[in-house]
Amino acid sequence: MEQFLPFISEIGFPALVTFYLLYRIEAKLEAVIQSVQDLPKQMINMKN
Repeated sequence: MEQFLPFISEIGFPALVTFYLLYRIEAKLEAVIQSVQDLPKQMINMKN
């Protein structure tokens, strides 16, 4: 058990930060994906 504590403290914090950042970026990526999917519709509307 004592051997795992330094491992968790060294790896746990960076892993936590990574998962937090991935969670934050996910919402922004979904907005970008939606914008790209809507782009053809908007281009058709601009022609008319």
